[in-house]
Amino acid sequence: MNRRLLPARSAITLLLVGLLLSFAGCQKQPTLSGLPTTGPDGTAGTTANSEATNPTFTLSTTDVRSSATLSRYRTNEIREYEGARLDPAVGPRDNSIAGVQSVDIDTYRLTIDGLVRQDRLLTYAEVQALAPELRLITLYCVEGWQATILWQGVLLDELIGLAEALPQANTVIFHAHDGYTTSLPLDTIRSRALILAYQANQLPLPPEMGYPFIVVAEAKQGYKWARWVTRIELTDDPSYRGFWESRGFDNDAELD
Repeated sequence: MNRRLLPARSAITLLLVGLLLSFAGCQKQPTLSGLPTTGPDGTAGTTANSEATNPTFTLSTTDVRSSATLSRYRTNEIREYEGARLDPAVGPRDNSIAGVQSVDIDTYRLTIDGLVRQDRLLTYAEVQALAPELRLITLYCVEGWQATILWQGVLLDELIGLAEALPQANTVIFHAHDGYTTSLPLDTIRSRALILAYQANQLPLPPEMGYPFIVVAEAKQGYKWARWVTRIELTDDPSYRGFWESRGFDNDAELD
């Protein structure tokens, strides 16, 4: 069989390319651990492990978070619970109506009144003395960010029971230290066993998240999660509209 001979210049070129490829193949390839990507909440996540397709390019499956997110964790705040990643209890920014509130816990009293048989005033310690409930629940803010947090608190229905809601009561209005209000149907509070939380990620609530108490309104938009709660009022007005609801926000606020 006749073969065409390559020109000398082409042969030399191929030889040089072969030598370069051989040299590159001998070099140790970089190992990347925890290559960051951006998650749906704007914090950093990690890309999938590609070790199966490229043994010299190893990506860690360990979660990597942005420095801004890491800076929001408090000392001793847990970051994982039963395999679930926990976000910082301090949110990315304050969106309250009057700034972060400072509550004097020594003089603080939680009022439960309205359509009840007996008004109740409870200290912070008295609320904490009730049977604790632990919940892993994600808060979804209408601004687009979210936070998965391990909450500890007490059943709202148990608190209301201390004052004995009257039969005609069907709505609960939450009043906050800054004048903010929002409401939830009493039936929703009971059927979903909603809680009033005093801890986040095994630490007391930070002021930014509503110390001393926040309503953990599971499956509702963030504006239903009243912070710095000072009063729980029972009413028979299901059309009551709180601060944001009276400004056009949906009163139901159910997550899609």
